[in-house]
Amino acid sequence: MSTNANLSDPLKAHKLRPDAGVTLVEMMVVIVIIGLITAIVVINVLPSQDKARVEKASADIATLQQALELYRLQYSRYPTIEEGIETLAATTDATGKAREPFIRSLPNDPWNHSYQYVVPGESGAFDLYSLGADGRPGGEGLDADIGKKN
Repeated sequence: MSTNANLSDPLKAHKLRPDAGVTLVEMMVVIVIIGLITAIVVINVLPSQDKARVEKASADIATLQQALELYRLQYSRYPTIEEGIETLAATTDATGKAREPFIRSLPNDPWNHSYQYVVPGESGAFDLYSLGADGRPGGEGLDADIGKKN
């Protein structure tokens, strides 16, 4: 009967035992472990993000080069500096005549800078490149220019 009395009295049934709960030391250990795991993940993920940005810039440049080649096939020339690569996404030509764009939208590089287009190029018909993470010509590592010079 005393068991039923304990179940019917909520105060007696839920009395805290001396070993119940979490100590400050246990909480600190858990926080330190979470911090260590976070540091390991961040150290391993950040270089992958930088590599992915460089690969995205290279893929964008390849797509833009294909669109430039399609433009050349249709107009027998590459866009001028004044027209720029913006003309690839335009729905009208220079005369105002409607046309299908050569590319759906003009992307920015992964660092949110415009891709650079120079015609004629240093070593070919045109140069198309990204200025890298710093947005300035030259540089090393992530700041290095990315692109294929045609």
